Amino acid sequence: MGSTERDVNITVGVLALQGAFNEHVQLLRHAARILATKDTTERDWTFKEVRTEQELLSCDGLIIPGGESTAISLVAQRSNMLEPLRDFVKVTRKPTWGTCAGLILLAESANRTKKGGQELIGGLDVRVNRNHFGRQIESFEADLDLPFLKDNHASTQQSPFRAIFIRAPIVEKLLPTVSGIQEDEATVDDTVIAPSRPIDESVAKTINLGDVEIMGTLPGRTAAIRDDDTTGRLDVEAGDIIAVRQANVFGTSFHPELTGDPRIHVWWLEQVVKAVSQRRNP
Repeated sequence: MGSTERDVNITVGVLALQGAFNEHVQLLRHAARILATKDTTERDWTFKEVRTEQELLSCDGLIIPGGESTAISLVAQRSNMLEPLRDFVKVTRKPTWGTCAGLILLAESANRTKKGGQELIGGLDVRVNRNHFGRQIESFEADLDLPFLKDNHASTQQSPFRAIFIRAPIVEKLLPTVSGIQEDEATVDDTVIAPSRPIDESVAKTINLGDVEIMGTLPGRTAAIRDDDTTGRLDVEAGDIIAVRQANVFGTSFHPELTGDPRIHVWWLEQVVKAVSQRRNP
């Protein structure tokens, strides 16, 4: 089936309640210009800051930026955005990317968090460890080999991705894929879990949640995953997990929006294009 007028008009929002939302918008615009040079379809991209439910409903994809996850959660709660965000991510299953604080919010479980202290959106069946690297290493940079960028045709595709970590979380455990709540995680001390949301029936026919896919690790660090079932599936030298994907949800521990390197944004926009095409032309 050929592209329709609806296919070429795509709106991507960046949650603008707190954090580095403007940086994401600027890099998205850069990424769209790169994508236009390799895409045979002329697309009309709209990138917007999202603060209200109405603005969210107009979006085909969403980025939840880095910042303070607790602050973003509290502002979302006070502005009646938590439930719309959960619907966007977990019910209608539209493409969503969380960076740093955004990864925490998109996890189904987060530790080092007092119960009642923070609300999660959920969408990724993982447990994250907040501020994993500790206050004494609040910020550092590292070169990452990200296999999912290998097919990206940006001019600098062969070089490592220079990632910026600022009091970053890591994924410390991959959780079983369940349709409801992560009940076992609810018994872990200082851990909060996301509420369950049923996927929309019409969406369930076109999307397979599947297991969490590891998209990137931080080399040279001790592997953070402790459970035998998970470590048995991983190279023990793999390092800390800092990028994951599950169906429509993508999360990174680091801040691509602060680097000026558009490669991950280009790749993610390509995933949005695929999701929009599938949704609009089932």
